[in-house]
Amino acid sequence: MPLTNVRPTAELQALDAAHHMHPFTDQSSLAKKGARIIVRGEGSWLTDSEGERILDGMSGLWCVNVGYGRERLVQAADRQMRELPYYNTFFQTTHIPAIDLAAKLAEICPGDLNHVFFAGSGSEANDTNLRMVRHYWALKGKPSKSWIISRKNGYHGSSVGSGSMGGMAGIHAQGGLPIPGIRHIDQPYWYLEGGDASPEDFGRARARQLETAIDEIGEDNVAAFIAEPIQGAGGVIIPPENYWPEIQRICDEREILLICDEVITGFGRTGHWFGHQAIGARPDIITIAKGLSSGYLPIGGSVVSDEVAEVIGSDEFNHGYTYSGHPVAAAVALENLAIIEEEKLVQRVHDDVGPYIREKWLSLVDHPLVGEATIVGLMGSIALTPHKPSRARFASEAGTVGYICREFSFGNNLIMRHVYDRMIIAPPLVITREEIDILIERVWKTLDQTHARLKDEGLLKAAS
Repeated sequence: MPLTNVRPTAELQALDAAHHMHPFTDQSSLAKKGARIIVRGEGSWLTDSEGERILDGMSGLWCVNVGYGRERLVQAADRQMRELPYYNTFFQTTHIPAIDLAAKLAEICPGDLNHVFFAGSGSEANDTNLRMVRHYWALKGKPSKSWIISRKNGYHGSSVGSGSMGGMAGIHAQGGLPIPGIRHIDQPYWYLEGGDASPEDFGRARARQLETAIDEIGEDNVAAFIAEPIQGAGGVIIPPENYWPEIQRICDEREILLICDEVITGFGRTGHWFGHQAIGARPDIITIAKGLSSGYLPIGGSVVSDEVAEVIGSDEFNHGYTYSGHPVAAAVALENLAIIEEEKLVQRVHDDVGPYIREKWLSLVDHPLVGEATIVGLMGSIALTPHKPSRARFASEAGTVGYICREFSFGNNLIMRHVYDRMIIAPPLVITREEIDILIERVWKTLDQTHARLKDEGLLKAAS
């Protein structure tokens, strides 16, 4: 297929630098370097304006679960746009795509998660959760239960509410965040923060920080605990096995709602429909987005338990978005879920490509630069270190080595992301075994190049 836009790359880069403000980007640095212009996607591959084919090891932003170029999703959007391109769900009205999508989500979500409040993104959905749990407790006669407990280095979005609930220091450093009424406890990151403790002892201790925070704030003042089953943007941090059972016990015993942020871990990413199924949690609310439509259109939502929905439904909930349950986005999401079911992509990740990539990904720990390799389903990470036995950090500023590695990876036409000095992947669920072989080959090449560069520049030094 010929490129639809054959304008010179330099011209496009100049226009981009002049007018386009990128998310999470140093605009001046990017303007000097020039953005890479992506013009097409097919399956697990992207093509840039120079005709280079790039293996997308990150599914866009963790979202293109069914891969690029799905004509069925294009046709679903086309049909819905011709029939009803937009209507809202305010003012006692609804429409068929929102009805059908809510019913479908109730069908695939486990337990009593049977009710959906739609949003346009994960950030919006987590803002909804913040208001919903506070209103829930107010309706139950406990308005003081308003505090939210979250985790440092967790990610729940970048709006004022969701960015506050998340624990990213860079987000909190700008715009006066976090807002009041939110407490952050430490993350269950044994590799860098576990010291001499066993993973089991560390997991238990980190989980019990939730209990300590509840005691300090007062159980009558705490509304909910929110966390990702596996931290995504924080570096694909997989907690020790005993961490989540302890978290669940605490929430059950202390009358605290549990919110699992499934924006990244939902819709097959972990080899289960939802990440909380992989860890055995029983949330009252889950946050969804990304893989819900495989990123083809913006849509998110909060899936709520019967009990929470019943309480919220007893009063007018003064909350909503213009695009809540947008009919075109909902129609595309429905078709996307149909593809996932018909092609058995969740089972495929669990039984086929997941185990295949796991064996190869874990072997990366044999590289002299890799201190840890972890993976669940199709989300994995490797920790870069100058000294394996001590799990040491680099002496350079955190992220320096990770950025070098990321740049080599991009140059090798593999999209791999860095979080500080950790490299992460989350390829489309449709990735083939042959493409996994290519991915692993390019990761090894990238690590070799990074290791050589660090030696040349004297960066293979551990922090004191």
